[in-house]
Amino acid sequence: MAVEIRMPQLGLTMEEGTLDEWLKQEGDEVKIGEPIVQIQTDKLTSEVESEVDGVLLKIVAQEGEDIPVKGLLAYIGEPGEAVGVVDESATAVEEEAVVEAEVKVEETVVSLPARSGGRIKISPFARKTAKKMGIDFTNLIGTGPGGRIIQQDILKKAEEPTSPAAVAVAESATTQVGSIELMDGDTVVKLTGIRKTIAERMYKSHNEIPVVTQDVKIDVTKLMEFRKQLNASRETKLSVNDFILKAVAKVLKKNKNILVSLDGDKIIQRAHVNLGMAVSLDEGLIVPVIKDADKMGIEELSETAKDLAVRAREGKLNMDEYSGSTFTITNLGMYGVTSFTPIINQPDAAILGVNTIQIELDIDDEGNVFKKQVMTISLTFDHRLLDGSAAAVFQQGIKKFIEEPMNILL
Repeated sequence: MAVEIRMPQLGLTMEEGTLDEWLKQEGDEVKIGEPIVQIQTDKLTSEVESEVDGVLLKIVAQEGEDIPVKGLLAYIGEPGEAVGVVDESATAVEEEAVVEAEVKVEETVVSLPARSGGRIKISPFARKTAKKMGIDFTNLIGTGPGGRIIQQDILKKAEEPTSPAAVAVAESATTQVGSIELMDGDTVVKLTGIRKTIAERMYKSHNEIPVVTQDVKIDVTKLMEFRKQLNASRETKLSVNDFILKAVAKVLKKNKNILVSLDGDKIIQRAHVNLGMAVSLDEGLIVPVIKDADKMGIEELSETAKDLAVRAREGKLNMDEYSGSTFTITNLGMYGVTSFTPIINQPDAAILGVNTIQIELDIDDEGNVFKKQVMTISLTFDHRLLDGSAAAVFQQGIKKFIEEPMNILL
Protein backbone atom coordinates (compact mmCIF):
# COMPACT_ATOMS: atom_id res chain seq x y z
CA MET A 1 0.00 0.00 0.00
CA ALA A 2 1.32 3.43 -0.94
CA VAL A 3 2.72 5.59 1.87
CA GLU A 4 1.83 9.27 2.15
CA ILE A 5 4.71 11.74 2.55
CA ARG A 6 3.51 14.75 4.53
CA MET A 7 4.94 18.10 5.65
CA PRO A 8 6.76 17.43 8.94
CA GLN A 9 6.46 19.69 11.98
CA LEU A 10 10.04 20.70 12.74
CA GLY A 11 9.21 22.88 15.72
CA LEU A 12 6.37 23.57 18.14
CA THR A 13 5.57 26.91 16.48
CA MET A 14 5.81 25.72 12.88
CA GLU A 15 2.50 25.99 11.01
CA GLU A 16 3.62 25.61 7.42
CA GLY A 17 6.65 25.06 5.23
CA THR A 18 7.59 26.10 1.71
CA LEU A 19 8.42 23.32 -0.71
CA ASP A 20 11.81 24.40 -2.00
CA GLU A 21 12.94 21.64 -4.36
CA TRP A 22 12.14 18.05 -5.22
CA LEU A 23 15.33 15.99 -5.00
CA LYS A 24 13.57 13.00 -6.59
CA GLN A 25 11.12 12.91 -9.48
CA GLU A 26 8.08 10.76 -10.18
CA GLY A 27 9.19 7.23 -11.06
CA ASP A 28 12.53 7.50 -9.22
CA GLU A 29 13.50 4.72 -6.82
CA VAL A 30 14.02 5.81 -3.22
CA LYS A 31 15.55 4.16 -0.16
CA ILE A 32 14.82 4.53 3.54
CA GLY A 33 16.63 7.59 4.87
CA GLU A 34 17.26 9.03 1.40
CA PRO A 35 16.40 12.76 1.02
CA ILE A 36 13.51 13.23 -1.40
CA VAL A 37 12.48 16.86 -0.98
CA GLN A 38 13.90 20.08 0.42
CA ILE A 39 11.66 22.40 2.42
CA GLN A 40 12.04 25.85 3.97
CA THR A 41 10.55 26.69 7.33
CA ASP A 42 10.47 30.04 9.07
CA LYS A 43 13.92 29.30 10.49
CA LEU A 44 15.91 26.98 8.25
CA THR A 45 16.12 24.81 5.16
CA SER A 46 15.74 21.09 5.79
CA GLU A 47 15.49 17.85 3.83
CA VAL A 48 12.64 15.35 4.20
CA GLU A 49 13.84 11.77 4.09
CA SER A 50 11.92 8.74 2.87
CA GLU A 51 10.59 6.46 5.59
CA VAL A 52 10.24 3.48 3.24
CA ASP A 53 11.83 1.79 0.25
CA GLY A 54 9.94 2.12 -3.00
CA VAL A 55 9.20 4.38 -5.94
CA LEU A 56 8.08 8.01 -5.87
CA LEU A 57 4.67 7.35 -7.40
CA LYS A 58 3.12 10.80 -7.43
CA ILE A 59 4.15 14.33 -6.49
CA VAL A 60 1.19 16.27 -5.08
CA ALA A 61 2.78 19.50 -3.83
CA GLN A 62 4.69 21.67 -6.28
CA GLU A 63 7.89 23.65 -5.78
CA GLY A 64 7.27 27.10 -4.29
CA GLU A 65 4.00 26.11 -2.60
CA ASP A 66 3.34 26.85 1.08
CA ILE A 67 2.12 23.59 2.61
CA PRO A 68 0.59 23.37 6.12
CA VAL A 69 2.06 20.97 8.66
CA LYS A 70 0.82 17.43 7.88
CA GLY A 71 -0.16 18.56 4.38
CA LEU A 72 0.29 15.93 1.66
CA LEU A 73 3.50 16.14 -0.36
CA ALA A 74 3.71 12.87 -2.31
CA TYR A 75 3.15 9.12 -2.40
CA ILE A 76 5.77 6.35 -2.26
CA GLY A 77 4.90 2.75 -3.04
CA GLU A 78 5.47 -0.21 -5.37
CA PRO A 79 6.05 0.37 -9.10
CA GLY A 80 2.75 0.73 -10.95
CA GLU A 81 0.70 0.97 -7.77
CA ALA A 82 -2.37 3.18 -8.09
CA VAL A 83 -2.76 6.05 -5.66
CA GLY A 84 -5.66 8.31 -4.86
CA VAL A 85 -5.34 12.00 -5.61
CA VAL A 86 -6.41 13.84 -2.50
CA ASP A 87 -7.76 17.34 -2.93
CA GLU A 88 -6.24 18.93 0.15
CA SER A 89 -8.33 22.07 -0.14
CA ALA A 90 -11.49 20.03 -0.26
CA THR A 91 -10.37 18.04 2.77
CA ALA A 92 -9.36 21.21 4.61
CA VAL A 93 -12.81 22.77 4.32
CA GLU A 94 -14.19 19.47 5.54
CA GLU A 95 -16.45 18.23 2.82
CA GLU A 96 -18.32 21.45 2.29
CA ALA A 97 -19.31 20.31 -1.17
CA VAL A 98 -21.02 17.29 0.38
CA VAL A 99 -22.74 19.52 2.87
CA GLU A 100 -24.10 21.74 0.12
CA ALA A 101 -25.40 18.73 -1.77
CA GLU A 102 -27.04 17.02 1.20
CA VAL A 103 -28.31 19.88 3.33
CA LYS A 104 -31.29 21.85 2.06
CA VAL A 105 -31.95 25.10 3.87
CA GLU A 106 -35.15 27.07 3.21
CA GLU A 107 -34.40 30.71 2.55
CA THR A 108 -37.16 31.85 4.92
CA VAL A 109 -35.89 29.78 7.86
CA VAL A 110 -33.03 31.03 10.05
CA SER A 111 -31.68 28.88 12.88
CA LEU A 112 -28.86 29.43 15.36
CA PRO A 113 -25.85 27.05 15.46
CA ALA A 114 -26.57 24.00 17.55
CA ARG A 115 -24.84 24.22 20.90
CA SER A 116 -24.43 21.69 23.66
CA GLY A 117 -23.71 23.15 27.06
CA GLY A 118 -22.82 26.49 25.48
CA ARG A 119 -20.22 24.99 23.11
CA ILE A 120 -20.14 26.49 19.63
CA LYS A 121 -20.06 23.92 16.85
CA ILE A 122 -17.26 24.94 14.49
CA SER A 123 -14.89 22.93 12.33
CA PRO A 124 -11.17 22.99 13.31
CA PHE A 125 -10.17 24.50 9.96
CA ALA A 126 -12.85 27.21 10.24
CA ARG A 127 -11.69 28.00 13.79
CA LYS A 128 -8.07 28.32 12.61
CA THR A 129 -9.09 30.59 9.71
CA ALA A 130 -11.16 32.78 12.04
CA LYS A 131 -8.20 33.16 14.39
CA LYS A 132 -5.86 34.17 11.57
CA MET A 133 -8.34 36.70 10.15
CA GLY A 134 -9.49 38.09 13.49
CA ILE A 135 -13.10 37.02 12.93
CA ASP A 136 -15.49 36.72 15.89
CA PHE A 137 -17.54 33.60 15.14
CA THR A 138 -19.47 33.37 18.43
CA ASN A 139 -22.68 34.73 16.90
CA LEU A 140 -22.30 33.26 13.42
CA ILE A 141 -25.04 31.08 11.98
CA GLY A 142 -23.38 27.98 10.61
CA THR A 143 -24.46 26.42 7.33
CA GLY A 144 -22.87 23.05 8.01
CA PRO A 145 -24.59 19.91 9.32
CA GLY A 146 -26.53 20.66 12.50
CA GLY A 147 -25.67 24.35 12.28
CA ARG A 148 -21.94 23.74 12.36
CA ILE A 149 -19.81 26.74 11.37
CA ILE A 150 -17.62 25.88 8.40
CA GLN A 151 -14.86 27.58 6.40
CA GLN A 152 -17.32 29.16 3.98
CA ASP A 153 -19.11 30.94 6.84
CA ILE A 154 -15.87 32.50 8.08
CA LEU A 155 -14.88 33.71 4.61
CA LYS A 156 -18.33 35.20 4.06
CA LYS A 157 -18.11 37.01 7.40
CA ALA A 158 -14.68 38.36 6.42
CA GLU A 159 -16.20 40.04 3.37
CA GLU A 160 -18.47 42.23 5.52
CA PRO A 161 -17.33 45.91 5.49
CA THR A 162 -16.93 46.02 9.29
CA SER A 163 -14.92 42.82 9.69
CA PRO A 164 -11.27 43.12 10.85
CA ALA A 165 -10.08 41.46 7.66
CA ALA A 166 -12.04 43.84 5.44
CA VAL A 167 -10.86 46.87 7.44
CA ALA A 168 -7.25 45.73 7.12
CA VAL A 169 -7.65 45.34 3.35
CA ALA A 170 -9.26 48.77 3.10
CA GLU A 171 -6.46 50.40 5.10
CA SER A 172 -3.88 48.65 2.97
CA ALA A 173 -5.58 49.86 -0.20
CA THR A 174 -5.69 53.41 1.15
CA THR A 175 -1.97 53.55 1.94
CA GLN A 176 -0.74 51.55 -1.00
CA VAL A 177 1.02 53.59 -3.66
CA GLY A 178 0.35 51.00 -6.33
CA SER A 179 1.88 48.00 -7.99
CA ILE A 180 5.48 48.27 -9.07
CA GLU A 181 5.78 48.51 -12.81
CA LEU A 182 8.03 45.73 -14.08
CA MET A 183 10.70 46.56 -16.62
CA ASP A 184 12.37 44.36 -19.19
CA GLY A 185 14.58 41.81 -17.46
CA ASP A 186 12.94 42.11 -14.00
CA THR A 187 12.18 38.88 -12.20
CA VAL A 188 9.63 38.25 -9.44
CA VAL A 189 10.44 35.83 -6.61
CA LYS A 190 7.96 34.85 -3.92
CA LEU A 191 8.81 35.92 -0.37
CA THR A 192 9.20 32.60 1.42
CA GLY A 193 11.14 30.72 4.06
CA ILE A 194 13.82 32.52 6.04
CA ARG A 195 13.49 35.80 4.13
CA LYS A 196 9.72 35.86 4.77
CA THR A 197 10.29 35.26 8.48
CA ILE A 198 12.96 37.97 8.66
CA ALA A 199 10.61 40.46 7.02
CA GLU A 200 7.77 39.63 9.41
CA ARG A 201 9.87 39.64 12.57
CA MET A 202 11.86 42.75 11.76
CA TYR A 203 8.64 44.65 11.00
CA LYS A 204 7.06 43.36 14.21
CA SER A 205 10.12 44.22 16.31
CA HIS A 206 10.48 47.68 14.76
CA ASN A 207 6.82 48.57 15.32
CA GLU A 208 6.34 47.06 18.78
CA ILE A 209 9.48 48.15 20.61
CA PRO A 210 10.45 51.73 21.52
CA VAL A 211 14.17 51.50 20.86
CA VAL A 212 17.24 53.61 21.49
CA THR A 213 20.68 53.03 19.94
CA GLN A 214 23.84 54.22 21.70
CA ASP A 215 27.30 54.22 20.12
CA VAL A 216 30.51 53.89 22.12
CA LYS A 217 33.99 54.15 20.63
CA ILE A 218 36.65 51.69 21.86
CA ASP A 219 40.43 51.78 21.47
CA VAL A 220 41.36 48.31 20.20
CA THR A 221 45.09 48.96 19.68
CA LYS A 222 46.11 46.75 22.61
CA LEU A 223 43.60 44.07 21.62
CA MET A 224 45.00 43.80 18.09
CA GLU A 225 48.55 43.47 19.39
CA PHE A 226 47.54 41.00 22.11
CA ARG A 227 45.64 38.87 19.56
CA LYS A 228 48.65 38.91 17.23
CA GLN A 229 50.92 37.62 19.99
CA LEU A 230 48.52 34.84 20.98
CA ASN A 231 47.93 33.68 17.41
CA ALA A 232 51.65 33.54 16.65
CA SER A 233 51.90 30.25 18.56
CA ARG A 234 48.45 28.88 17.77
CA GLU A 235 47.36 26.62 14.94
CA THR A 236 43.73 27.69 15.26
CA LYS A 237 43.57 31.47 15.24
CA LEU A 238 41.39 33.57 17.51
CA SER A 239 39.33 36.24 15.75
CA VAL A 240 38.48 39.70 17.01
CA ASN A 241 34.89 38.48 17.24
CA ASP A 242 35.98 35.72 19.65
CA PHE A 243 37.34 38.31 22.06
CA ILE A 244 34.15 40.38 21.73
CA LEU A 245 31.96 37.35 22.44
CA LYS A 246 33.96 36.52 25.54
CA ALA A 247 34.00 40.13 26.78
CA VAL A 248 30.23 40.47 26.30
CA ALA A 249 29.60 37.17 28.10
CA LYS A 250 31.69 38.30 31.08
CA VAL A 251 29.97 41.68 31.28
CA LEU A 252 26.49 40.16 30.99
CA LYS A 253 27.26 37.86 33.91
CA LYS A 254 27.78 40.96 36.07
CA ASN A 255 24.93 42.98 34.51
CA LYS A 256 21.93 40.66 34.73
CA ASN A 257 19.60 43.65 34.31
CA ILE A 258 20.35 43.43 30.57
CA LEU A 259 19.12 39.82 30.47
CA VAL A 260 15.39 40.50 30.64
CA SER A 261 12.36 39.94 28.43
CA LEU A 262 8.88 41.46 28.40
CA ASP A 263 5.92 39.07 28.36
CA GLY A 264 2.70 41.05 28.43
CA ASP A 265 2.71 42.86 31.77
CA LYS A 266 5.47 40.67 33.21
CA ILE A 267 9.25 41.04 33.16
CA ILE A 268 11.20 37.81 32.89
CA GLN A 269 14.67 37.79 34.42
CA ARG A 270 16.78 35.44 32.34
CA ALA A 271 19.04 33.03 34.24
CA HIS A 272 21.39 32.11 31.38
CA VAL A 273 23.89 34.02 29.26
CA ASN A 274 22.83 32.62 25.88
CA LEU A 275 24.46 34.60 23.10
CA GLY A 276 22.61 34.79 19.80
CA MET A 277 25.10 35.26 16.95
CA ALA A 278 23.77 36.65 13.68
CA VAL A 279 25.07 34.66 10.69
CA SER A 280 24.57 35.86 7.13
CA LEU A 281 23.12 33.42 4.58
CA ASP A 282 22.25 33.93 0.92
CA GLU A 283 18.56 34.01 1.94
CA GLY A 284 19.05 36.34 4.90
CA LEU A 285 20.09 36.04 8.53
CA ILE A 286 19.88 33.19 11.01
CA VAL A 287 20.81 33.46 14.68
CA PRO A 288 22.39 30.34 16.18
CA VAL A 289 22.74 30.48 19.95
CA ILE A 290 25.78 29.82 22.13
CA LYS A 291 24.25 28.44 25.33
CA ASP A 292 25.80 29.47 28.67
CA ALA A 293 28.58 31.40 26.94
CA ASP A 294 29.77 32.85 30.25
CA LYS A 295 30.85 29.37 31.39
CA MET A 296 33.16 28.85 28.38
CA GLY A 297 36.80 29.75 28.01
CA ILE A 298 37.70 31.76 24.93
CA GLU A 299 38.95 28.70 23.03
CA GLU A 300 35.72 26.74 23.60
CA LEU A 301 33.71 29.83 22.78
CA SER A 302 35.67 30.31 19.54
CA GLU A 303 35.24 26.67 18.48
CA THR A 304 31.52 26.71 19.28
CA ALA A 305 30.94 29.95 17.36
CA LYS A 306 32.80 28.70 14.28
CA ASP A 307 30.98 25.36 14.34
CA LEU A 308 27.56 26.99 14.61
CA ALA A 309 28.36 29.45 11.82
CA VAL A 310 29.51 26.71 9.44
CA ARG A 311 26.52 24.46 10.12
CA ALA A 312 24.14 27.42 9.88
CA ARG A 313 25.37 28.14 6.34
CA GLU A 314 25.04 24.45 5.48
CA GLY A 315 21.49 24.29 6.89
CA LYS A 316 22.50 21.63 9.43
CA LEU A 317 21.52 23.27 12.71
CA ASN A 318 19.23 21.49 15.14
CA MET A 319 16.06 23.23 16.31
CA ASP A 320 17.44 23.99 19.78
CA GLU A 321 20.57 25.58 18.32
CA TYR A 322 18.80 28.69 17.07
CA SER A 323 16.39 29.27 19.94
CA GLY A 324 16.69 30.48 23.51
CA SER A 325 18.91 33.53 23.08
CA THR A 326 18.94 36.09 25.91
CA PHE A 327 21.22 38.61 24.15
CA THR A 328 22.29 38.95 20.51
CA ILE A 329 25.45 40.14 18.76
CA THR A 330 25.65 41.10 15.10
CA ASN A 331 29.02 41.94 13.53
CA LEU A 332 29.26 43.97 10.32
CA GLY A 333 32.86 45.01 10.84
CA MET A 334 34.14 42.84 8.00
CA TYR A 335 31.96 44.85 5.60
CA GLY A 336 33.48 48.20 6.58
CA VAL A 337 30.36 49.42 8.41
CA THR A 338 31.24 52.21 10.83
CA SER A 339 27.88 52.53 12.62
CA PHE A 340 24.40 51.03 12.31
CA THR A 341 21.14 50.48 14.19
CA PRO A 342 20.53 46.74 14.64
CA ILE A 343 16.95 45.60 15.21
CA ILE A 344 16.28 43.68 18.42
CA ASN A 345 15.93 39.92 18.14
CA GLN A 346 12.80 39.38 20.22
CA PRO A 347 12.31 38.47 23.02
CA ASP A 348 15.79 39.80 23.90
CA ALA A 349 15.91 43.26 25.44
CA ALA A 350 18.99 44.39 23.51
CA ILE A 351 21.31 43.65 20.60
CA LEU A 352 24.93 44.70 20.13
CA GLY A 353 26.19 45.82 16.73
CA VAL A 354 29.94 45.50 16.15
CA ASN A 355 31.52 47.83 13.59
CA THR A 356 34.71 47.96 11.57
CA ILE A 357 38.14 48.84 13.00
CA GLN A 358 39.53 52.19 11.82
CA ILE A 359 42.80 54.10 12.13
CA GLU A 360 42.62 57.43 13.93
CA LEU A 361 45.17 60.08 14.91
CA ASP A 362 45.32 61.20 18.54
CA ILE A 363 47.52 63.44 20.65
CA ASP A 364 49.03 62.66 24.05
CA ASP A 365 49.57 64.94 27.03
CA GLU A 366 52.98 65.99 25.71
CA GLY A 367 51.54 67.04 22.38
CA ASN A 368 52.81 64.01 20.45
CA VAL A 369 50.59 62.77 17.62
CA PHE A 370 50.13 59.02 17.38
CA LYS A 371 48.00 56.47 15.55
CA LYS A 372 45.50 54.19 17.22
CA GLN A 373 42.94 51.60 16.12
CA VAL A 374 39.36 52.23 17.15
CA MET A 375 36.05 50.41 16.83
CA THR A 376 32.49 51.54 17.57
CA ILE A 377 29.92 49.30 19.24
CA SER A 378 26.23 50.12 18.67
CA LEU A 379 23.80 48.94 21.34
CA THR A 380 20.09 48.96 20.51
CA PHE A 381 17.87 48.36 23.54
CA ASP A 382 14.19 48.17 24.49
CA HIS A 383 13.46 51.42 26.34
CA ARG A 384 10.53 49.77 28.13
CA LEU A 385 12.98 47.54 29.97
CA LEU A 386 16.28 49.43 29.99
CA ASP A 387 17.28 53.03 30.53
CA GLY A 388 20.12 54.81 28.80
CA SER A 389 22.26 54.83 31.94
CA ALA A 390 22.00 51.05 32.41
CA ALA A 391 22.85 50.52 28.73
CA ALA A 392 25.82 52.90 29.04
CA VAL A 393 27.17 51.04 32.09
CA PHE A 394 26.97 47.80 30.12
CA GLN A 395 28.80 49.31 27.15
CA GLN A 396 31.49 50.77 29.40
CA GLY A 397 32.01 47.31 30.87
CA ILE A 398 32.67 45.95 27.38
CA LYS A 399 34.97 48.87 26.59
CA LYS A 400 37.01 48.24 29.75
CA PHE A 401 37.62 44.59 28.86
CA ILE A 402 38.45 45.27 25.21
CA GLU A 403 40.91 48.03 26.06
CA GLU A 404 42.66 45.79 28.62
CA PRO A 405 42.41 42.48 26.70
CA MET A 406 44.44 40.40 29.19
CA ASN A 407 41.48 40.68 31.60
CA ILE A 408 39.23 38.95 29.06
CA LEU A 409 41.11 35.70 29.62
CA LEU A 410 41.22 35.93 33.42
